[in-house]
Amino acid sequence: MPNTLLTISMITREALRVLTNNLTFTKQVNRQYSDKFAIEGAKIGSTVNARKPPRYVGRTGPALSVEDATETQVPVTLTTQFGVDISFTSQELTLSIDDFSERFIQPAIAAVANKIDFDGLQLYRTVANTVGTPGTVPSALLTYLDSGVALDNNSAPMDGKRSLCINPRMQATIVDNLKGLFQSSEKIAQQYEKGKMGEAIGYKWYMDQNVAVHQVGPLGGAPAVNGAGQTGSNLVTNAWTAAAALRLRAGDVFTIANVFGVNPQNRQTTGQLQQFVVTANVSSDGAGNATIPIFPAIVTSGAFQTVTASPAGGALLTVLGAANTNTPQGLAFHKDAFTFVSADLQMPRGVDMAARVSDPQTGISIRMVRAYNISTDQFPCRLDVLYGWKELYPENACRIAS
Repeated sequence: MPNTLLTISMITREALRVLTNNLTFTKQVNRQYSDKFAIEGAKIGSTVNARKPPRYVGRTGPALSVEDATETQVPVTLTTQFGVDISFTSQELTLSIDDFSERFIQPAIAAVANKIDFDGLQLYRTVANTVGTPGTVPSALLTYLDSGVALDNNSAPMDGKRSLCINPRMQATIVDNLKGLFQSSEKIAQQYEKGKMGEAIGYKWYMDQNVAVHQVGPLGGAPAVNGAGQTGSNLVTNAWTAAAALRLRAGDVFTIANVFGVNPQNRQTTGQLQQFVVTANVSSDGAGNATIPIFPAIVTSGAFQTVTASPAGGALLTVLGAANTNTPQGLAFHKDAFTFVSADLQMPRGVDMAARVSDPQTGISIRMVRAYNISTDQFPCRLDVLYGWKELYPENACRIAS
């Protein structure tokens, strides 16, 4: 019995299925699909509002105190249109969808999935919480437990939606040291399927070769706080080596002497120095001064308090890692730490065929457009995804230096 001729819609639906199955990091985060541009079509630079999950304060005592379930929105710019272009013959359209998928779709989608995961993992630069020692692959479970402490100290929900994403070397090291301890014996055989190691210490563990590598800035000098009583998202410092175009890189992490973090729910000190992440590259002027943009902001009181006290004038800064050290950045995170947003691309006219499949459940929209070359009896085909990434609650994530 001859195979049914494959249609562009069948191929596009299969492409979406394969893409969803190939994603690693992206499948563990908040994913949202926007149909805002479903009619006119989205393009690079379009902005979509992603829903930020609400948080509640709670009450004490029997009296009812209803809180508004207000979902705030975060603007996400659709920064990336990525795709793969392939070509096949009319004869190859007579294949079964399984054969066609294996020969054409799966190799193409692998590139798309890796690009999406790679871009998402670059959000490590928005995360201040960090455990581990730069330049040393963690071999003890305690390092990963400490990442859970960081999430707990920042009131990340314990709702079964925490994940760990580490690179191949980190996976090999920890599995070798803790052989067979990730799951019950009957599931150990599945430990490495699709990069999933298993479940332990409150996390689902995944391996992703797209884990980002951070290079610490050149540093220089003995940097200190320049002026007491500072608050907000910028820290004025001095005592850097003078006149350098680059001192700190976006993503560098540092602490300030005697500035401790607080639990966001009860505002009690965690007993650990608050870690700050640099949100943009920083240079020093001719006198060795530098203003550092930071997250979290220094807030010393109120509902959004982040630290026990403002840093003292002259308090020393300690940057995590030696100058110019390259450090893989594994991530421990709650699902709502980050969001991935995809939107519909415009459907073109004047082509042989075009199809678009959008799935609100997976948060992904994918478009395929096909032309026809009468000279070669081939069908040039392009497959595109438009998306953007954004941090939602970066305090509910923790970097694992390696």
